[in-house]
Amino acid sequence: MSAKLFTKEEVHKHNKEDDAWIIVHNKVFNVTSFLNEHPGGKKVLLKVAGEDGTKQFDNFHKLDVLEKYGPRLIVGEIAPESQQPKQPNPAKVDPFSITLPPSENAFGEGVPFGDPCWYQDWNSPYYNDSHRRFRAAMRAFIDREIMPYCHEWEEKKRIPKELYKKCFEAGWLPGTASGARWPTEYVGDNIAGGVKPEEFDAFHLLILIDEVCRCGSGGVSLAMFGGLGIGLPPVLHFGSQYLKDKVAKDCLSGEKVICLAITEPYAGSDVAQLKCEARKTPDGSHYIVNGEKKWITNGVFADYFTVAVRTGGDGAKGISLLLIEKERPGVKVRQMDCSGLWPSGTTYITFEDVSVPCANLIGKENQGFKYIVANFNAERWGIAVQALRFARVCIEESIKYAHKRKTFGVRLIDHGVIRHKLGNMIRQVEATQAWVELITYQFCTMNSFEAVLRLGGAIALLKAHCTQVFEYCVRESGQIFGGLAYTRGGQGEKVERLYREVRAYSIFGGSEEIMLDLAARMAIKKAKM
Repeated sequence: MSAKLFTKEEVHKHNKEDDAWIIVHNKVFNVTSFLNEHPGGKKVLLKVAGEDGTKQFDNFHKLDVLEKYGPRLIVGEIAPESQQPKQPNPAKVDPFSITLPPSENAFGEGVPFGDPCWYQDWNSPYYNDSHRRFRAAMRAFIDREIMPYCHEWEEKKRIPKELYKKCFEAGWLPGTASGARWPTEYVGDNIAGGVKPEEFDAFHLLILIDEVCRCGSGGVSLAMFGGLGIGLPPVLHFGSQYLKDKVAKDCLSGEKVICLAITEPYAGSDVAQLKCEARKTPDGSHYIVNGEKKWITNGVFADYFTVAVRTGGDGAKGISLLLIEKERPGVKVRQMDCSGLWPSGTTYITFEDVSVPCANLIGKENQGFKYIVANFNAERWGIAVQALRFARVCIEESIKYAHKRKTFGVRLIDHGVIRHKLGNMIRQVEATQAWVELITYQFCTMNSFEAVLRLGGAIALLKAHCTQVFEYCVRESGQIFGGLAYTRGGQGEKVERLYREVRAYSIFGGSEEIMLDLAARMAIKKAKM
């Protein structure tokens, strides 16, 4: 049924407290019953009652506010200009609008540098039609199923359990744990965008992470794939067929959740010093696990833990990996109170005399450190990709806001100091994008063994660099947004949230200091060879 049309003169008659209509983006809303609910007070709405309040709305709200309240308040739309009475002094129209480039192959909203350059149809040797189809499917899903709910999930500190299933059915969740290979043996061949399993590569995974992180929430992003992306690969790559059959299909399809449990109160980046111990029973059939794990992503929601334990002597050579089910007696979890990443379920885990069958050993006993190291490249690369998109989100949000916010009679974007801030943010993000894509290409051309040997130092540097760029951009974006970046929700929602989350990204997966030192030591070692 078509919407009822009104002229502006008809709307203007509804300008009193007991009969208040307003126009926002050519939609007509009856806000009479909403006056006392309005967070800014009813006077704000009454000032534009009977008028077009689009400018005022855009100054203080994001469009998703209309999605939340609009359906119950809308009464119609403004008639086309041809049906409007002629106005002697038409209002001056702001000539600025953010539009797509003229190329028919451009993709996205077209906000300058709000997406990687290949989205604007720049030539690239890395992407083909399968990547473009996958990108389109990912964006449609994220815009529909995730973007509108991020703030709600942030406040609740969790995402809905059914979201995992939706992500699987949309054809992308399994890709987060499979690297450059789609795990058809467990989940079939349904891939977003109609991509064939043999086409799926590291650039599809790059697009996947990049598009999810457009939501501007590290907590929501990590809630969806933070545990799966690093907790399941050790099982897939080194586990027995029994363990793969036990957990792979359920975790990849969103029925179950798995996470990686390495960090302890006593050992973080220095993995070789972990203390959580697993001692065999006299009959050799079980391990008895005792110890603690801290800052474990997804732990509070997980059904399975991939746990680093000490089965041998001191140092790296005494570490093993065990798959431990949360339901086992002696396993206790509690969600930690952290500055950010709330929906990701950062967890403190306690193991007290937990009996685990030896069949749950991943790979060989006392070889766990090698498996952990093999996991590092993919984990750190993934963190770098997330941090880079979050930095880009800061650019996109800042450019949008700077074009509508006025100070001293002019838009923020018309102040040279603001353009200077944006320019410095953009140059860092675009240069970093090129580095990310170059390293991603190595995943497509090197075998896994070669990648572990040759890319460790470069990825460590990339991880440190991306998080520093993220930190710079969110700081500058906060300056552009001012007080809005200090307020949860509203126009500055993404920037405020990312400002709290950036500290985590510079620490987990290896702190900046550890990453930079590692890269330098590896480079020196290779030079001596």
